[in-house]
Parts: sequence; structure tokens; C-alpha cells
Amino acid sequence: MGKYTASVEKRFKSPGPQPNGLQAAEDGLWCIDQVNLKVHLIDWASGNVLHEFDTETEHSSGITLGDGAVWVTSTFQLEVVKIDPVNGNTIARYPDPGAGLTSGRELTGDTKKSGSHGIEWRDGKVYVAGPPTQRVHVMDAYSWDEIGQFPTGGLRVHGIGWDPDGKLWVSDTSSGTVMLMDPVNGRVYDVFRIDEPDEVHGMTVRENGEIWYCDAGTQDIGVLVR
Repeated sequence: MGKYTASVEKRFKSPGPQPNGLQAAEDGLWCIDQVNLKVHLIDWASGNVLHEFDTETEHSSGITLGDGAVWVTSTFQLEVVKIDPVNGNTIARYPDPGAGLTSGRELTGDTKKSGSHGIEWRDGKVYVAGPPTQRVHVMDAYSWDEIGQFPTGGLRVHGIGWDPDGKLWVSDTSSGTVMLMDPVNGRVYDVFRIDEPDEVHGMTVRENGEIWYCDAGTQDIGVLVR
């Protein structure tokens, strides 16, 4: 397992004020913004917006594609929302399996609950990264039964993305790390760091293996070069 620091190659600024989740696709880069609550489909090369729509979410933190829909973690609504990718209409809402008190709020006595951040789809399962539980929860996309989970070993798990070999890259914003994990038991196979001041919020992996990230604090979208 290599331990090393990735360089950050910034490609363009997000069209929204605070990008918080990314999903790679053939037609472009899907992005959810936590302030304007819009989904933007962005051209990989130019950063131009190809398609966009409003969502009925609150402080959204993650986005993925599956079952012909867009899925968004609505962090302050404590829900995962399934959305029509053409017009932005809400198809369904599901309780967030990763909702609860973050450890920081627990220590200060703040009782406001928060929800999950990163989200991914694969083979009829939805993978939801919950900072309050410090786990990735695996949900059946149709019954919404929890069929698995594993600990992420960090304070603030955020973006997640599929490596071409079937393992899951899992970022932790507080520690500035990205780990390659087994999606069943959470075993760590690789890890790298990102130096301050850059932060990984949303994260996704292209088919060519490039790991893309967004930083809500700077609007930067780019590639983590290992």
C-alpha cells in the first residue's frame, strides 16, 4: 500500500457557488451544489454547462446516477432523493441511513442532526457515506433495506467513487485523505493525502481512472494526480 501526496490539477470553476458532489458519466460531469441546490451537467473539457435543473433538496452533498435517475443526498433534510434527470422532478424520497449527530456536535452538545454526503450506485445498490455514523451504508435501491455497511475510519467521510477494479475510493475531508477500500468490509488497500489549502468534498472516478474532485470552499473542480 503506497502512502503519498497527490498533486491537484485544477481544470475549471464550478458553475454554482459551492459544488459539493460529483458523478462521472459519458455525457459529462454531473455536479450538485449545496447552496443553489442545482444539478449541473458540465462538459469535461471546457467546463461549460450542458444541462441544469433545480432540485427539491437542502444543503445537498452527493450525487450519483442509477436506474435512469439522479440520486442526491439532501443532507439537512436527512433524505436521499431520487430525481428525474431531465426536468428535476422528485421521483421518490428515502430516509438517510447515515443521518445522526456528527462527533463534533456530540462533543459540544449541539443536537442538530446532519445527513450523508457522498453517494454511489452499482448493481442495484446505493452506497451512502455518512459522516455522523462514520460509515458507508449499502442500501437495496428498490426495497431501501440496508444490506451492508463498513466503517470509514475518519472524522468526515465525504466523496466516494468507484475504481475501475471494483474497489471504492473514499475521501475524508477533515484528514485530507483518500482511501481505496473494499466495498464489502472496508479493508484499506491504498491511501493518499491532499495538502492544505485544497479540500476534497465531492469526488468521482472517470472510466480512464482519473479521480476528479470539487472543493466547495473555492469552487474548484479538477483532478487528483497520483
